[in-house]
Amino acid sequence: MPEAKVVKERPGPMRLVDATKYRLPAAGWVSILHRVGGILLVVFLPFLIWLFDKSVSDEITFETFRGAFIAGIGGVPAGLVKLVTLVLIWAFLHHLCAGVRHLYQDVTHSVSREAGRQSAQAVLGVSLVLTVILGAKLFGLY
Repeated sequence: MPEAKVVKERPGPMRLVDATKYRLPAAGWVSILHRVGGILLVVFLPFLIWLFDKSVSDEITFETFRGAFIAGIGGVPAGLVKLVTLVLIWAFLHHLCAGVRHLYQDVTHSVSREAGRQSAQAVLGVSLVLTVILGAKLFGLY
């Protein structure tokens, strides 16, 4: 007589606390951060449009643009404006690098675990290095 299969019960719904116990690979972090970067870019789109408009309209509005980073604007201190801008710089650069990674994988069909790990690490490294370089410029370090 065949033995009966033992069915394991599911542990129940997963909570956020349970999710923090998992150790994600680099590709998982790149995927999550790609989504976070995209959401930040969409949410702050009005601010980005304002920045672009003030930076290219004419000399007077450009001074308003510069003033936002020197003295703040509308009760918002300059440090917070710079910090939000730095986060948006990271969001754009990471989203761009991760998007190029996805396009490269789609075109070359390189979906091996090792290629995914290496390209994810490259995306994380390149986006952070570029963010540090542009952040240094933003905060006047060079």
